[in-house]
Amino acid sequence: MDSKEVMFCLFLLFMASLCCCDVAEAKQGSMSIVAQKFEVQKHLNRLNKPAVKSIKSPDGDIIDCVHMSHQPAFDHPLLKNHTIQMMPNYNPEGLFRNGKMSTTAKNKNGGGSKSIAQLWHVNGRCPEGTIPIRRTKRDDILRASNIKSYGRKTNFSSIPKPESGGPGGIGGQNGHQHAIAYVEGDKYYGAKATINVWEPKIQQPNEFSLSQIWVLAGSFDSDLNSIEAGWQVSPDLYGDSNTRLFTYWTTDAYQATGCYNLLCSGFIQINNEIAMGATISPLSSYHNAQYDISILVWKDPKEGNWWMQFGNDQVLGYWPGYLFSYLSDSASMIEWGGEVVNSASDGLHTTTQMGSGHFPDEGFGKSSYFRNIQVVDGSNNLRAPQDLGTFTEDNNCYDVQLGKNNDWGNYFYFGGPGRNPNCP
Repeated sequence: MDSKEVMFCLFLLFMASLCCCDVAEAKQGSMSIVAQKFEVQKHLNRLNKPAVKSIKSPDGDIIDCVHMSHQPAFDHPLLKNHTIQMMPNYNPEGLFRNGKMSTTAKNKNGGGSKSIAQLWHVNGRCPEGTIPIRRTKRDDILRASNIKSYGRKTNFSSIPKPESGGPGGIGGQNGHQHAIAYVEGDKYYGAKATINVWEPKIQQPNEFSLSQIWVLAGSFDSDLNSIEAGWQVSPDLYGDSNTRLFTYWTTDAYQATGCYNLLCSGFIQINNEIAMGATISPLSSYHNAQYDISILVWKDPKEGNWWMQFGNDQVLGYWPGYLFSYLSDSASMIEWGGEVVNSASDGLHTTTQMGSGHFPDEGFGKSSYFRNIQVVDGSNNLRAPQDLGTFTEDNNCYDVQLGKNNDWGNYFYFGGPGRNPNCP
């Protein structure tokens, strides 16, 4: 065999090996796709429990009415034999006045803010003994960076201590920016506020904008305990730009525990009226009608569970006290306010809005607010917070301004547009 024939044979062997590699890679790719589909379906089966009834919401959501005892909470190993507590043993003193729930306050200009509900209610309600759960879709999970991260906060690997990064360990790390009011230095057993609800514009799908209450305890390094509740716009999580009610919890600074809403085991819901993660409607509009929600989170002094109430009369459910380490006793800090993600994807500050997208000095009807801010003390009394402080990373982007009067008690306006001539 001459040299040309040898070269030709070597060439044929080389091409054959390439073909084999291509086939192997294609086969491996096909197997990985099949494996991913299997894992996604497995996760969907875990999250979407059998429904007694399903309701199609006008926004495209499916709300499944799931028997209370079948909800995701009971997938948690600590809750396998848990007996559901159907009502808190004690409500905070001051929540009721003259035997009735406190009514919505007037705004400081004399006008009233209006109460709101959830969009899916227009097409039905869930029967007694069930809870409404927003159905998770395949696309919801595929938007996450990986299946395990779906429903969890990301980019929280480094949470600075308060003295080095601002209150609550939230000093602008990983592109997160805030405009908050806060209290610290005491033992707190809950927090309450009324928040008006907007639809802030989001620049990038991986960004979000929220307004919430944080109930916090721990060192803010690796063992932060947090219970959070409010409203948010998060295209990555929900697949749209709707404003939605949400909750979150963690016991280890967002590393491995906790999740949004009912997307993991933990929170036990008892209410058949309100769906976590569902769209809130109607919303406030600029220089027009204002709509707000009231949120209360407090610790039952008898059982030690942390309860959540929505509005004036909807007790939603509770986080069992034994899920937590530091919060099994009390909170050491309470925060109220807004948060956004500033991804700076184009090298500039994001145009993602916080609150209404307007600065606090514009006031009622234009800026977003928290009013009737209260904490729950060691005697289970709702009271005005002492020494309320404020914090923001850059008040040229988002700001916060405190106030106090007879109608609103302690309140603040907050928010902003993000990128502007003073916030490039």
